[in-house]
Amino acid sequence: MSSETVETVETDAGDARVTWHQAKQARFVLAVGHGAGGGIDARDLQALAAVLPGHGVTVALVEQPWRVAGKKVASAPRTLDVGWRGIWAAVAKPGLPVISGGRSAGARVACRTAAELGAVAVLALSFPLHPPGKPEKSRAGELLGAGVPTLVVQGGNDPFGRPAEFPEGDHELVEVPYADHGFAVPKRAEIGQDEALEIITGRVVEWTRTLG
Repeated sequence: MSSETVETVETDAGDARVTWHQAKQARFVLAVGHGAGGGIDARDLQALAAVLPGHGVTVALVEQPWRVAGKKVASAPRTLDVGWRGIWAAVAKPGLPVISGGRSAGARVACRTAAELGAVAVLALSFPLHPPGKPEKSRAGELLGAGVPTLVVQGGNDPFGRPAEFPEGDHELVEVPYADHGFAVPKRAEIGQDEALEIITGRVVEWTRTLG
């Protein structure tokens, strides 16, 4: 079982909030941000927070300043990066290697800032490779430019980029069959919702073990 604490962190973009799920004998901190359309209550983020502390990974769920302020629309990418840079000292404070992570827009932030912040790796959940229906507007450069070991976990039916659309690169890619951008699976799918989340958490646990 993990212990949970909440911390407010001042950044140049406003106050952010970090909800800590502590591992008793942590090897890493996974700092993970939410997407542009939701918060840290996303099913994948909550699943990781529930499972990873039991495997030596403290999870820090990060709420961007726009979300803390009660706004309904996410800030511009540059401002999201400012907020992420602002929380980094807090997530690095335990003195452990930090994995930079996020879902959707948060995954883009993690990729863009990983090298400069000294992240040991990136976890990209539902990386929005392109806007739905607009594959020509690719964001592959952000993913390919992360500069650190990267794990992409992608729904098999994600309109922001299905696994087969991703370019070759140094990253690893795990497919969650049938899942959409929020990792929801339809009732007709051959796997249930719990099984889909177990694919995510199980693979992330395995991956963190390869990081040392």
